[in-house]
Amino acid sequence: MLQTELIAPVPELLRRQANERGAKIAYRDARSQVTYAELFDRTANIAGHLADNGVEPGDTVAIMLPNSVQWVEACLGITRAGALGVPISYDSSEPEIAYRLSDATCKAVFTTAERADLFVKLQEDAPHLKTLIVTDSGSTSAKALRYTDLIGKTARSAPRDPPLMHEPAFILYTSGTTGRAKGVLLTVHGMLWIVAACWAPIAGLNERDTVLSPLPLFHSYALNLSVLGVLATGASEYIMERFSTSEAMRLLKTGEFTYFPGVPTMFHYLMQGEGGTFSGMRLCVSAGAIMPATLNREFEQRLGIPLLDGYGITETSTMVTMNWPTGSRVFGSCGFPVPGLSVRIVDPASGRDVDTGQEGELIVRGPNVMPGYLNKPEETAKALRNGWYHTGDLARADANNFLTITGRLKELIIRGGQNIAPAEIEEVVNTFTAVLDCAVVGAPHEHLGETPVLFVVARAGQAIESEALLRHCREKLSAYKVPSAVHLITEIPRTGSGKIIRYKLKELLS
Repeated sequence: MLQTELIAPVPELLRRQANERGAKIAYRDARSQVTYAELFDRTANIAGHLADNGVEPGDTVAIMLPNSVQWVEACLGITRAGALGVPISYDSSEPEIAYRLSDATCKAVFTTAERADLFVKLQEDAPHLKTLIVTDSGSTSAKALRYTDLIGKTARSAPRDPPLMHEPAFILYTSGTTGRAKGVLLTVHGMLWIVAACWAPIAGLNERDTVLSPLPLFHSYALNLSVLGVLATGASEYIMERFSTSEAMRLLKTGEFTYFPGVPTMFHYLMQGEGGTFSGMRLCVSAGAIMPATLNREFEQRLGIPLLDGYGITETSTMVTMNWPTGSRVFGSCGFPVPGLSVRIVDPASGRDVDTGQEGELIVRGPNVMPGYLNKPEETAKALRNGWYHTGDLARADANNFLTITGRLKELIIRGGQNIAPAEIEEVVNTFTAVLDCAVVGAPHEHLGETPVLFVVARAGQAIESEALLRHCREKLSAYKVPSAVHLITEIPRTGSGKIIRYKLKELLS
């Protein structure tokens, strides 16, 4: 069942695929492609040039690029240098980028000419950031290394190719309930366990598959499946720069793709697209947010393609549970625990296991669980207790052990598979001069699941113009975090200790 041969150091996987299927296209996008043989050589050059430019084992290197072949090459090259990769969303705001560079003490960064000058500016407050690598030929005033030089010229240093397996290899940032982004430390062993225990044996990912991936590569879901999963299994993949319903439909109708990973929102939009068949497509998989039973059932009935839903989080190297393509399924359920994982549903107050059918907090133990959070020992201790990761999510299991996620102890808003911490938005809104107090809640959305909605109290004698406030948010936050609506109220409901009573605000939306 567990395909242990897929769990190996990244350099070994690269060498294996170069030897066995060197001429095969590994990854491609709208502008470029790379074979497995070229991938082995290019990542070796990247690793060597990073060493030539002062990147030492254990250093951190940021990747802030759009989805692309270059993103994958940079990621794998960083690993071959013995460094830790720090993916950053290309759409991040300046404060978000600055925080991640500082928190992870990044020594180098891969980015585009468009963003190069921003990083030069940020170097003033991040003196540890020494090396800037620009992937395109756009003009920039920044002193930067050219990516084409790195992949095309042999470096003085050979790739270190450390046999990293159990040491942290990636730092992925995720928003917590406090609103402060947390750097999740993940290992190659933990990530590839999910490939070997879930994507390959359950979802059947293999060397005959051609994957169409619209997933943002800076997310753990995509890093796990669309980068490491494709590499480990020897599959081939087309990387979309971003999801577009029309472009996804066009590509799927070509008949060359067999495998499509997405989030529920994407499958909803595919249902709204122009009719047609996706010949050759054998499987779709979904994670990142709860898949409504009606959407899952309707998608399969209309398109005749199995759509397997699973549940995962960054702290567990993505997947915790998965539905199987064989046997019966309970639509709306996220399936069974991935082999090798122990899962319990406990009473949050007592810590005791709840009875079948009762709701409790989901906790997880297994080889895929993170070592901890970067620079946050207290939050690590709170999340990891006696070897169990406490997810903060509410769940229940039926008599056949099908697990269903029912809600969250955490107050995260999940918008189209993207996690949003209310406090992160509130912190930005509170810097708007006319705002006295504010709170953010999630409002139901037909396509996205939820969107953040803002409630604000104005300072005495001041008026709040909603558009000006939203403009302020757009300057400080990623686009998906910007509130979808602003409601002016006279008082934010709070407990005696000052905590926001969010359910009372949600009642105002109904």
